[in-house]
Amino acid sequence: MAFALLGVLCNHGLLCQNTESAMRDGKSQYLIRTIAFYNLENLFDTRNDSLTLDDDRTPGGADHWTGPRLAQKLLHLSQTLAEIGRDMGVNPPDIIGVCEVENEGLLDTLIQQPALRSFPYGVVHFDSPDPRGIDVGLLYRQDRFFPEESKSVRLLLYDEAGVRKYTRDQLIVLGYLDTDFIGILVNHWPSRGGGPIRSREHRKAAALLQRHLIDSLIYRHPDIKIISMGDFNDNPKDASLGILSGNSRKNEQSQNRMLYNPLSRAYRRGLGTLAYRDRWNLFDQILFSGAWRGKAAEGYRFWKAGIFQADYLKTASGSYQGYPFRTYAGGLYQGGYSDHFPVFAYIIRPAGVKAN
Repeated sequence: MAFALLGVLCNHGLLCQNTESAMRDGKSQYLIRTIAFYNLENLFDTRNDSLTLDDDRTPGGADHWTGPRLAQKLLHLSQTLAEIGRDMGVNPPDIIGVCEVENEGLLDTLIQQPALRSFPYGVVHFDSPDPRGIDVGLLYRQDRFFPEESKSVRLLLYDEAGVRKYTRDQLIVLGYLDTDFIGILVNHWPSRGGGPIRSREHRKAAALLQRHLIDSLIYRHPDIKIISMGDFNDNPKDASLGILSGNSRKNEQSQNRMLYNPLSRAYRRGLGTLAYRDRWNLFDQILFSGAWRGKAAEGYRFWKAGIFQADYLKTASGSYQGYPFRTYAGGLYQGGYSDHFPVFAYIIRPAGVKAN
């Protein structure tokens, strides 16, 4: 069917249906693209890298991380990614941001898993100076998104004694989603190790760097559409996210500069992507610049976003029932997926606009 290759077409009320019935009803049609982000939860290979602290994730390490366990995790992650967008008939996603991956080779192996290998995914990845060797990356459908520029930007952090604390880079990828020029930024901000208050200045620094990168992109390309996504290690209401998504009603320039966070409402409803001490946090988010929104937006525009939490991604029983089904819990191998649920967003445009 046509939507298996080009996305799904929807009627004016955005109720999805197949191409033939939409045309027969004479209603407006929309093309959907899917954006996703997934924390892959310590996706390491089994080799010991002498330059990073990956010893636990080796066959002889504390986690007894073996080839079969890695193979099962890759299978699980790929099956999950392939399912995102199924409710709209557009799975798998066109653009996927990821974090907690050790190297590009693992992403190359991930996209060759049975659930994904029939789709022409490409990979953007740079090694970062994180002590454990975990990075961010981008997977993209090469028949939908066409990168023109990519780079990895260092986040420089220092402790009270002036000693540098190494962390993940922030990834920038510019290119065309069909005919729309877009900028994608992928993040994994500093953790809450030592407590959220003690560590919040590090996430504020990450937010200020992200703010600078966004402003620079808009300065260079005033009409660019920007997506900032990642595991921010803060919730939508926290001050760090406010640096990205503050008041956007002042003028047209600020409306594009300040990002819209569609998952804020989900957080206010008590939903989240990870749980800790019987409390849900929504650290995984996808934010959109103002150019994606409003009736005046040309090409693709933002439609809606959500948390992908299929039943198989949840712990089935016990004290942590309903929590994300992890690979390890309490130091014991569980054979699950990730300690985070993925998030996704749909963007749409009138089907009459030419696409590749």
